[in-house]
Amino acid sequence: MRRQPISDGTSSELDALKRGDEAAFVDVLQRYHGPLMRLAIAYVRDRQIAEDVVQEAWLTAIRTLARFEGRSSLKTWISGIVINIARARRRKESRLLTFTSLLGGDDADRRKHTVDPSRFGSDGTWRELPHSWENVPESTLIGNETLTKVKAAIEDLPPKHREVIVMRDVAQLGAAEVSQLLGISAENQRVRLHRARAAVRKALEDYLA
Repeated sequence: MRRQPISDGTSSELDALKRGDEAAFVDVLQRYHGPLMRLAIAYVRDRQIAEDVVQEAWLTAIRTLARFEGRSSLKTWISGIVINIARARRRKESRLLTFTSLLGGDDADRRKHTVDPSRFGSDGTWRELPHSWENVPESTLIGNETLTKVKAAIEDLPPKHREVIVMRDVAQLGAAEVSQLLGISAENQRVRLHRARAAVRKALEDYLA
């Protein structure tokens, strides 16, 4: 009979992992490897480096699993390990490739990438489509150039805003998980995410104008 995955964060799953249950580890690996790769890539921008980051994170998780008490979900815990390793690698790569200019932005830059909050609903979506999107073919909106622009817009965000949008919209972590990982309040997380999304939308509007 095929072993059924145990739901995330249960004591049974943790016990199985701590016993060295290979099937339990395969379950976890299959569930989380993809999201963890997306999270790492968003930080380091290079797939090979991201693979190294995630591999190191899995090894770290295995070595330190005995100390994991289950106060957060397993996904949140492993994501935190990935983030810490990816941050360190990003700093290293940024120094080597002189990309430090991408990591900040002065007040003028932040004002440039801001849109009127009244243009969005409470869920963060547009109240109405940007003018230039009305007659744009769908193939254009999802084309490689547009995706490249989205990635560039995310890269150009202030670090605190970039981090939140990467976790929420790229790695698909929940709001509570992001708040816990970053050690910020739910409201602070919401504000950072809104500003990050607004900046990316503004960049897309300018691109499609």
